[in-house]
Amino acid sequence: MLLPERLRALPLEVRQYLLVTGNYWAFTLTDGALRMLVVLHFHQLGYSPLEVAMLFLFYEAFGVVTNFVGGWLGARLGLNRTMNVGLGLQIVALGMLLVPTAALTVPWVMSAQALSGIAKDLNKMSAKSAVKVLVPKNNVNAQGALYRWVAILTGSKNALKGAGFFVGGLLLTLIGFRASILVMLGMLVAVLALSLWRLRADLGRTKAKPKFREVFSSSRAVNVLAAARLCLFASRDVWFVVALPVFLYDLHGWDHWAVGTMLAAWVVGYGGVQTQAPHITRLFHGSARGITAGWALALTAVPAVLALLPLDAAVAWLVAGLLAFGVVFAVNSSWHSYLIVRFAREEGVSMDVGFYYMANAMGRLLGTVLSGWLYQAQGLAACLWVSAGLVLLSAIMALGLPAERVKAESDKYASGK
Repeated sequence: MLLPERLRALPLEVRQYLLVTGNYWAFTLTDGALRMLVVLHFHQLGYSPLEVAMLFLFYEAFGVVTNFVGGWLGARLGLNRTMNVGLGLQIVALGMLLVPTAALTVPWVMSAQALSGIAKDLNKMSAKSAVKVLVPKNNVNAQGALYRWVAILTGSKNALKGAGFFVGGLLLTLIGFRASILVMLGMLVAVLALSLWRLRADLGRTKAKPKFREVFSSSRAVNVLAAARLCLFASRDVWFVVALPVFLYDLHGWDHWAVGTMLAAWVVGYGGVQTQAPHITRLFHGSARGITAGWALALTAVPAVLALLPLDAAVAWLVAGLLAFGVVFAVNSSWHSYLIVRFAREEGVSMDVGFYYMANAMGRLLGTVLSGWLYQAQGLAACLWVSAGLVLLSAIMALGLPAERVKAESDKYASGK
């Protein structure tokens, strides 16, 4: 049977899930490549670490705003529309970076990154919310299927983002900044055309139009998980966004492609572990509260140990340690992603997911600014100490989650039922 015929034979929900995932993959690949292009290109132009971090200030800040209202828009307009708007805005943001080099001023690049931040979080919120809408409800192991679909979407997305880091560094080395932007822009135009043609029009749209005040979650579980997520992602970006690539480029003389390859390997491995998180977490008995806090505590030790090393000389140990951080962080992240989809309301899921990812974006914003400022002022070790403190705070916050046991659902997934 030919591939198109096999696809047509699949249930509608599965075909829509594949389309959403493909859309998300394409967007994520270009988003990762764009981040690496901006970090390396503008640092090469003479921007300080703090100035490079500030280029992403609007990217993260507008991501916070987008997640705040994006879930509400998704519930009112449909997730297909918010996803397609995200693709369109990313195309505009890439186009803004095609101006002559002399016109690439800090305000201009920050404005382009603002659009990119809005685009990225509209796309992500739409994709994550669509999973709960599309997962088969008649499956007796529905929660196990939900965990699997979320893990696959989240893990594959991060693997593609890592590939984007590599592609960005490689393209910058081979064809330069402007040509790299043109390549990514062409790919997204094609993806948007397919999405407009095939994605279902009413995906995730609620029957009743929710009021704007409902963007604030009334669920204690969602609120606690959002706070823990904020600290978790700030703990990653405080060393990952600016500090690590600049440290490897400046102090150890790594080329653009080498820095891009290192970060790509980290994120690809991180994404691969995320897809296997249900197999890993099923080995642990306990409640949502205990498992979440326990994995965060395990992560706390990694940056604390790395901060004690002589980082200028021990780059191999640094890389190995950060790979270990990626493995444990991946389990934390995938488990969080599953819990938010599980705890979100059935009607208007995008609103709870949007609120949760608003906190995620706030964590990235905090981590990004701290990454540039701390590295410039105190170096990479300070970034790692702050990372450890933020993960510890995430573990403490997780103690406020429900005490219900969740292991059985992981078992159902892992056994393939």
